[in-house]
Amino acid sequence: MTEYLFITFIVVFCIQFIYYIFIFGFFSFNKYKPLTSNFDQPVSVLICAKNEAQNLSKHLPLYLDQDYKNFELVLINDCSTDATLEIFRKFKEENPSQIKIVDVIANEQFWGSKKYALTLGIKAASYEHLLFTDADCKPGSKNWIKEMTSFFNEKKQLILGYGAYEKVENSLLNKLIRFETLVTAIQYFSYSKIGIPYMGVGRNLAYTKTKFFSVNGFINHMKIKSGDDDLFINQIATKTNTTNCISPNSFTVSAPKLTFKEWIQQKRRHVSTASHYKNFHKLLLGLFYSTQLLFWTISLILFTTLYQWQFVLILVLVRILIQYSIIWTSAKKLNEKDLVLLAPFLEIFLIVIQMSIFIKNLISKPTHW
Repeated sequence: MTEYLFITFIVVFCIQFIYYIFIFGFFSFNKYKPLTSNFDQPVSVLICAKNEAQNLSKHLPLYLDQDYKNFELVLINDCSTDATLEIFRKFKEENPSQIKIVDVIANEQFWGSKKYALTLGIKAASYEHLLFTDADCKPGSKNWIKEMTSFFNEKKQLILGYGAYEKVENSLLNKLIRFETLVTAIQYFSYSKIGIPYMGVGRNLAYTKTKFFSVNGFINHMKIKSGDDDLFINQIATKTNTTNCISPNSFTVSAPKLTFKEWIQQKRRHVSTASHYKNFHKLLLGLFYSTQLLFWTISLILFTTLYQWQFVLILVLVRILIQYSIIWTSAKKLNEKDLVLLAPFLEIFLIVIQMSIFIKNLISKPTHW
């Protein structure tokens, strides 16, 4: 039995090695080449908000202060019950030519659907090139619009950006949230880099109006409450129409969840949405996560039994070294270097949480979105 576990461990190590070197390494070890684009087309920036009055008061001035000569803000009030709409109107009074308000009225058929609200916003947008973020996000620089849209051209109609989370000192939860965000970004940027794009994040995403309507928008997954970003990207992204933007000036920054309960609820939603990805993407992602779990589980068993423990230790150290190399080079690109030293610990912690979420979702579907 122990011999079979050892053989399985070697196979699992080899699979993990392939993922890290030949998929994640393609993003991590390749130098990023920012474009010197002459793109100067008008852009519609869409922000969908539901009860986000406090964030909007802080963040809207940062969007209005962008160094880009021709853009509009399409502000979508998704049936808010707080002062969101009043905040929108206040800013529109001060910037009448630059702001367009879409006030979504509750629709029984699409009750509580952000996709319905976004669809109305996209229809109302004046321009072909659309840039998306969330109301709890702020642009990382005054050149956010310029950097993200610089990758638009005749072929590239979909641009994946990075949505970071604010750093909170001396917080394990914050490091865990940011590490999970970093790992997810490494994955979707890597898959995009090798020509298999599968997701993006709505906190920082751009695509064209034409592309949106060419597939009838969100219609294929409108009944799934989440997925206005990753499910839509999973549907339309191809090797030829998708690219990455990872210049530091292109990042957005969001406030992270402050309690484990809130974060777990958010992750349950994300895991549930991923079950609707294309089968090939689910296979690739599932194989990585399952071998990740098996690697640490089997190595612990083999250490406990002392079976070939020297060889097992060598493979564990090699795998950690490879992981450090990938995460370090990626973290430098995405400004998350403080997470590197804790990577193995955070990875194991994250594996345990993901497994518990997976089991919870099998027992009961998440109902809060």
